[in-house]
Amino acid sequence: MRTLKSMKLLFVHERFGAMAGAEVNAFLTAEELRKRGHSTAILHGEPTGKGEDAWRTTFQPSFAIPETASGAAVERALAEFQPDVIYVHKMEDPGVIEALVKSGKPLVRMVHDHDLYCMRSYKYHPLTRKICTRPASPHCIFPCGAVIARNRGGGLPLKWVSYGEKLREIALNRRFHRMVVATEYMREELLRNKFDPAKIEIHSPVPPTPAGLLEASFSDRNLIIYSGQIIRGKGVDVLMEALALVGEKFECEVFGDGNHRAHCEFLRDKFSLAGKVHFRGFVPRNEVLAAYSDASLAVVSSVWPEPFGAVGLEAMHHGLPVVAFDAGGVREWLADGENGFLAPWMDRKAFAGRVAELLRDKALARKMGARGRAMAAEKFDFARYIGALEAMFTQVLAENGKP
Repeated sequence: MRTLKSMKLLFVHERFGAMAGAEVNAFLTAEELRKRGHSTAILHGEPTGKGEDAWRTTFQPSFAIPETASGAAVERALAEFQPDVIYVHKMEDPGVIEALVKSGKPLVRMVHDHDLYCMRSYKYHPLTRKICTRPASPHCIFPCGAVIARNRGGGLPLKWVSYGEKLREIALNRRFHRMVVATEYMREELLRNKFDPAKIEIHSPVPPTPAGLLEASFSDRNLIIYSGQIIRGKGVDVLMEALALVGEKFECEVFGDGNHRAHCEFLRDKFSLAGKVHFRGFVPRNEVLAAYSDASLAVVSSVWPEPFGAVGLEAMHHGLPVVAFDAGGVREWLADGENGFLAPWMDRKAFAGRVAELLRDKALARKMGARGRAMAAEKFDFARYIGALEAMFTQVLAENGKP
């Protein structure tokens, strides 16, 4: 029987609507918390134009952050909603973060990626893609040169990124009452940046097991699934180069979109993969789940240090083996040789070899898929994840004198 007190939870996020993993996690978490009797509102940045009606139903009310006077937007949301706990997801606006800290409200932050402590946000060198293992430090200025970044907002092609402002942002976030991360790898990143270890909790943002889940068919179609953003760090370009080395018959469905898609489609055509690799763009989640049921394996081609890689768990729920590059926190759910294969970072030949092996040996693929499904059920359960968040919010309230 439930004994936890109902809470008013204000989510804070830079977007409103469906987009990528952070949005999926924020939405599904809020949806489940509402089912458990809690109230969920959101203070948000720009709309995505995708799935916004569902967000309006789950987050009631919603408060938009204008381009100016973000601090006033925070004050309005706090005054009107009167939250018990504030749950921050991705939010870089210093005005918002400072206003939240000054509010004195219990603050929890979910660290989805590297934006908080990396001036480039993706923790690898833009030319070599070599993964960075340093904290935020003068190294970010030289030799990394992260103070100069590409300007994706229009106007000049480059923009200045302030090292001082990044240190200030980190300092403000150290004042949060809890920092939530998905993996031990991400915990170590926060420790490098001098966050209090007593305030860091690991809660892997697992997706719920879909209702009426169908097991993968492992049919002769040899279908490979990629699901995620198509941005440079996700390595879809490297995936195209690896698939060009696979001699087995296969098809590959690429679900997702992003600013690297045109280049990846160019590589697909360059390597004569047009008849095998299909870019589907952003599609409803039920279509992706249906594709998993007709698949033989899933791929996670990330070459940036993946904070977690929840899409791999989704494939595991369907009984699919996963092939991924060994980057970041992926190895915390993908055990090499058990529920799939970890290829050495950026090693296209090794990645292709593991894909081909699973396509050839369906008995091995089924065995690994079954192990992955059992692992997902045992270690990564959505209900337990939400329950752990509830317990953490309750503890944070108690620590702040609000039982």
